[in-house]
Amino acid sequence: QVRLVESGGRSVQAGDSLELSCGGPEVTISDYAVGWFRQAPGKEREFVASINAMSSSSALGDSVKGRFTISRDNAKNTVFLLMTNLIPEATAVYYCVRSRDRTWSLRVPGYPSWGQGTQVTVSS
Repeated sequence: QVRLVESGGRSVQAGDSLELSCGGPEVTISDYAVGWFRQAPGKEREFVASINAMSSSSALGDSVKGRFTISRDNAKNTVFLLMTNLIPEATAVYYCVRSRDRTWSLRVPGYPSWGQGTQVTVSS
């Protein structure tokens, strides 16, 4: 079983920046696209960002374009999500995901492996 572990979530103020990271001692991400989804209370899971295995292509959700950046370090087996100029609407549990192959998807079914999630809370 793939065990992705997210870290970096915490409470911040609007306008702050925060970086999430994800990996795992027993997980290999180098041959897979990886990304992030989020889920706010009472809402469906929302695509945030994804990056392909070679970092040659990435995608961002419309609500985070211009403020979030996804990157990866295959040597460290880690994917990052840099969030800048955070707004209260970004408050959610953020999930790290791993695809079934090297290419990213915008949809939940494209990611069979999920982490437990990390809470990000943005106060106004």
